[in-house]
Amino acid sequence: MAREFSRVDRIGDQMQRELAQLIQREVKDPRLGMVTVNAVKVSRDLGYADIYVSLLSTEELTADSPEVQESVSVLNKASGFLRGQVGRAMKLRVVPQLRFHFDALQGYSRKMDSLIREAVGDKPAVDRNDEKPHDPEASD
Repeated sequence: MAREFSRVDRIGDQMQRELAQLIQREVKDPRLGMVTVNAVKVSRDLGYADIYVSLLSTEELTADSPEVQESVSVLNKASGFLRGQVGRAMKLRVVPQLRFHFDALQGYSRKMDSLIREAVGDKPAVDRNDEKPHDPEASD
């Protein structure tokens, strides 16, 4: 029987949970905003871990926004500290190098949602009338 998750996937999931807590509690840099760890992708040889983060903000953020660039820079500079803390928490012999990236998927999905709403309008996808549908077998 095939395994559902590989070891690399399990390490990535655990690392995502640990990093979310560590960034929230241990990184005390005032330049860092409200960061959400969306995904962690670990290489098969455990050499690198790409961490995708998003920022909580009222405006639409892109990877070119100065707020995003500053937050990702702060996280990349704190990656050595975070790597050591993750290694201790997870008891890993080999801890991957951490590389932080901005996750633009949320902004992209919001843009697609607005385009769909613009094309379709506010009408519902399914027309829900109070009358019952006509059943051809009932009239026989």
